[in-house]
Amino acid sequence: MNEVVLSARGLCKTFSEGDKPVEILKDVAVEVAAGERVAILGSSGSGKSTLLNILGGLDTPDQGVVKVSGESLYDINERRRSKLRNQALGFVYQFHHLLHEFTALENVAMPLMLAKVKPAEASARAEQLLEHVGLSHRLGHKPSKLSGGERQRVAIARALVNEPACVLMDEPTGNLDRHTAADVQNYLNDLNKRLGIAFVVVTHDLVLAREMDRTLELVDGTLRSV
Repeated sequence: MNEVVLSARGLCKTFSEGDKPVEILKDVAVEVAAGERVAILGSSGSGKSTLLNILGGLDTPDQGVVKVSGESLYDINERRRSKLRNQALGFVYQFHHLLHEFTALENVAMPLMLAKVKPAEASARAEQLLEHVGLSHRLGHKPSKLSGGERQRVAIARALVNEPACVLMDEPTGNLDRHTAADVQNYLNDLNKRLGIAFVVVTHDLVLAREMDRTLELVDGTLRSV
């Protein structure tokens, strides 16, 4: 049986709308195995992004446990949590969030630099990954000189450069046209096979969801298999 790289159980989260509490997550549980690709569907406002942020240590649940590579994400201090996020998790968003003053190569190398990897090694690893996503000819270009699909591929390379256990993606193709989204989807599939990194993808894109190994849907605060 494959190692579980990300797990959650008993996740609850409530927000307030005026004086009225709204329960977004109700006793949510999920396990993701090494190399597994999981899609999470759900209507707008169903809590998908909230769930993804909790799984990634970016938001705190009211109740519940999240474990990344066997370590409990919310039973450690913020410094250790940040280090665990950098080492074991990658993040890709609908809007790429690249640093505009840096080149594609520098953006991808940034997580390695933060992890104190030597600059030459960081650049070499970033260049190799950019080659894998078809951008070896764009290393020195800044985000403003890249197309939307190219920027998203840089963001994916940045998320994968530390070879994390799992990459969390929030609508990674949501801001792309269908042709470009298909290209990004193909690169994701190739990188998953090549590197064996697990993906958890929140998406409205049913084409992308069908490419995953397993699809879940968030309905009325709970996850169910589709």
